[in-house]
Amino acid sequence: MEAVRKITVEVPAELLDKAQRASGDGITQTVRAGLQLVAASQAYATLRQLRGKVRFTRTLAELKTDR
Repeated sequence: MEAVRKITVEVPAELLDKAQRASGDGITQTVRAGLQLVAASQAYATLRQLRGKVRFTRTLAELKTDR
């Protein structure tokens, strides 16, 4: 099991309500999902910078037949 830290966070009630409605989860799961999105944003930015710069050795047709 990974290490867990207990934190206290003050957030606007309206923002938390909106986030919970969007996620459909409770407070803890909503906050975790938000933190995961923030953590992943750097990876997404790096991938966006690679757009159009990566050459693939397989064609789309080959990928479709490899299912």
